[in-house]
Amino acid sequence: MSRLIPAAERIVRARALIQQARELPVPPDIEGGRNNFSYIAGVKDLLRQARDLVKFISMTAGVSAEMKEEVKKVYQEAEQADQEILR
Repeated sequence: MSRLIPAAERIVRARALIQQARELPVPPDIEGGRNNFSYIAGVKDLLRQARDLVKFISMTAGVSAEMKEEVKKVYQEAEQADQEILR
């Protein structure tokens, strides 16, 4: 059985995944650079994992308004990272 991860820890881990996506090395231009499908898939996967970590926090009973606001910020950070990295 998996252990429960507290909401604050999920937000920290999600931000770490977003940072990891930003630091993913771009392949050399010979292979297509930023248009390389494996690079794009790696970035998208890390950002998806970050979103999945915080997806249900705002639907959980007893979560503070500040925590819900942090979840919104994580979603915005993931979208911004997607725009900056892949476009």
